[in-house]
Amino acid sequence: MTGARAGLSVAVVGATGVVGRTLLQVLEQRRFPVGELRCLASPRSAGKVQLEFGGRVHPVGLADASALAGCDLALFSAGAAVARELAPGAAAGGVTVVDNSAAFRQDPLVPLVVPEVNGACLEGRPRLVANPNCSTIQLTVAIAPLHRAFGLRRLHVATYQAASGSGRELVEALRRQSAQLARHQRPTAAAYPHPLAGNVVPGGWRADGDATEEERKIVWETRRLLDLAELPIGCTTVRVPVAIGHAEAVWAAFQRPVSPEAARAVLAAAPGVALRDSLAADEYPTPLAAEGTDAVWVGRLREDLGEPGALSLFVVADNLRKGAALNAVQIAERLMGVGVAAA
Repeated sequence: MTGARAGLSVAVVGATGVVGRTLLQVLEQRRFPVGELRCLASPRSAGKVQLEFGGRVHPVGLADASALAGCDLALFSAGAAVARELAPGAAAGGVTVVDNSAAFRQDPLVPLVVPEVNGACLEGRPRLVANPNCSTIQLTVAIAPLHRAFGLRRLHVATYQAASGSGRELVEALRRQSAQLARHQRPTAAAYPHPLAGNVVPGGWRADGDATEEERKIVWETRRLLDLAELPIGCTTVRVPVAIGHAEAVWAAFQRPVSPEAARAVLAAAPGVALRDSLAADEYPTPLAAEGTDAVWVGRLREDLGEPGALSLFVVADNLRKGAALNAVQIAERLMGVGVAAA
């Protein structure tokens, strides 16, 4: 591996997508020691697109095995099919791979990691690591410190997920639909089963029985990250007309009654968590306020009205940053053994 001071050879696979571009931003903002950058994508973009990084313009190359050869690190955000095709071979060839797709999240041999939650999984320096689902990441950053302090017994979550979680096409569709509404026209569905502007859609993900695939991911991944295989979790995922920033309404019960004051004290000291919690002053997290930030924001922390001693809270994060790119880069920082400071 190239020494950290000389700079690392880093590949970003899926560099032209919304998460890929955010990966480049996060790498630059955190001063990750990139010596050589390889921006890689599908044939649709390879050779036709250029991306800026570090004051230079970088051509986008084709994502294939030869393009990954000799890299120190590869950050994948190109979908499960590409990850399955390229990531195992790259890892076997000595490349450290962090994959943002669902390809390896259920593989017991591949660590599923949120550094603030189970970063110890990286101590063995695995060559291939899976980045969890965006909604799962922010949920576990907020819930893990409460579980460590009080012992989690039951969890319910309803998500309010931004259009960017589905990709650039839905963000562009939301903008067009919002313009239609401004002209007093009925919005036209595109990139999703129903119009998103002026709407709330409790679907759009692939069905898995009576649940959505997204709901299954949150349940399974949360259990794995918290090492609570039998934890009862209820989940409903909803897409909302927001470009960036996922929000979650969370209900949590513990092994013993927990007061909001005790929970606030725990969360105030928790890595990656920022409290914004004064209902009387209208201070609470919102997606717009969270956009562009790295924290998982927690507010509306209170006793659950339906179960004394349990908690209700509201959790918000930038789904492109902590929900995807930032978490991947934080994993990479630990795996590559570099000390990195945010700008």
